[in-house]
Amino acid sequence: MALKSTIFKAELQIADLDRNYYATHALTVARHPSETDERMMMRVLAFMLHADESLAFGKGLSAEDEPDLWQRDLTGAVELWIEVGLPDEKRLRRACGRANRVVVLTYGGRIAEMWWQQNQSALRKLDKLTVLDIPPAESQALAALAQRSMSLQCTLQETEVWLIAEGESLHLAPQTRMAPEMN
Repeated sequence: MALKSTIFKAELQIADLDRNYYATHALTVARHPSETDERMMMRVLAFMLHADESLAFGKGLSAEDEPDLWQRDLTGAVELWIEVGLPDEKRLRRACGRANRVVVLTYGGRIAEMWWQQNQSALRKLDKLTVLDIPPAESQALAALAQRSMSLQCTLQETEVWLIAEGESLHLAPQTRMAPEMN
């Protein structure tokens, strides 16, 4: 018998000062049996960084043709495709063909650095791609906040994230490895 996903509920209060986006989102996040708390919380972080009423979790690990998160317009066209982890370069090339913007959120320290070194020359040819990296200490601190029922207050400004959860605060500073304006 296959293992079932574990369901997490998260209430996110987001204040994105750069985009003037202020909203509360009630998320239901299914953590795949093979997924760690760290990876699941990276998906939640990806949602926070790109929050929008039409942003939704994809099937991710369960489907090869869907991202971890995506945003579609009213016609069904993919506006934003978000991958978490260290995706294959071919997958990202296909994503750039399907979406207006593609974002990869890497984590894992040395492993993420090795992935970047191996793939950066091919990835730099993808003009719709942004690659962000979360340092290991920050991704692990974020994973420590994982609970089956979470309430997170998130403030974003100038590529930095401040989180408050259960009275604890956390500062995250995603590093931009690559963005369309940098190419």
